[in-house]
Amino acid sequence: MSDSLIPSGGSIDQMPRVTPDWLALREDADAAARSVELADTVHHRLAAPGPPDGARPVIIHDLGCGTGSMGRWLASRLPGPQHWIMYDRDPDLLERARGGMTDAAADGAPVTVETRQHDVTALTADDFRGAALVTASALLDLLTAEEIGRIAATCAGAACPALLTLSVSGRVELTPDDPLDAEIAAAFNAHQRRAVGDRRLAGPDAVAAAVDAFARYGVATSVRSSPWLLGPATADLTLEWLTGWLDAAVEQRPELAGPVSAYAGRRRSDLAEGRLRVVVGHDDLLAGSPR
Repeated sequence: MSDSLIPSGGSIDQMPRVTPDWLALREDADAAARSVELADTVHHRLAAPGPPDGARPVIIHDLGCGTGSMGRWLASRLPGPQHWIMYDRDPDLLERARGGMTDAAADGAPVTVETRQHDVTALTADDFRGAALVTASALLDLLTAEEIGRIAATCAGAACPALLTLSVSGRVELTPDDPLDAEIAAAFNAHQRRAVGDRRLAGPDAVAAAVDAFARYGVATSVRSSPWLLGPATADLTLEWLTGWLDAAVEQRPELAGPVSAYAGRRRSDLAEGRLRVVVGHDDLLAGSPR
């Protein structure tokens, strides 16, 4: 399974469930890729002096939380007591997220969690009212530009900043290079932008769509690159990513099946012999100012 793959057909509620095994396989690469700079910006702004509020925790909403990897990565980087509200469509993933969440902030303050089974594109500003932050990881490229716009409107309406990480950018670099690299990458990117039922996914255009959407509400954004760095040290993830990348390219362009079969053999040999290196481009976005 690739970074963000959804088979054709269906609405957002009909998308296939992401497996816990895939989320576990990618968690370390996700953690290594996310922008520490943007997380530190959130930390400093949450730590800035503000109105006295006793020991009340800051509220953080995590959209499409999966097994909770974003919470595990970010909560321990932020100061003070925190209460995380985690959303997903899959109750099994929500149970894993609740059970796997860290219980301590960067300064040792308590971290608590609740879970909500919900379509994140249907949340309203009232759902985020009073929150300190909205987060998501590997979510935006699975949405349409309209759905991204609704999330931006909801955050802006609640005056709540957002840290939205690991959206695919469409940039893939493989070493050693191969004559088919560019053609396969173009087919994969077209697959990421395909229609799913009556929805057309934003895919690699997701971050640009989010920047534009937040700008319509006067919300400033910062974007940082957050690539996966894959190779022999991450052989299982690299092979799983490669398989999904090629499957998506062939689904988009069936005439590539023959050339891709030979290409896959070459790339698996590259990986087995320790030669293959892959940079899979993602972008992180921070919108607004955490308080």
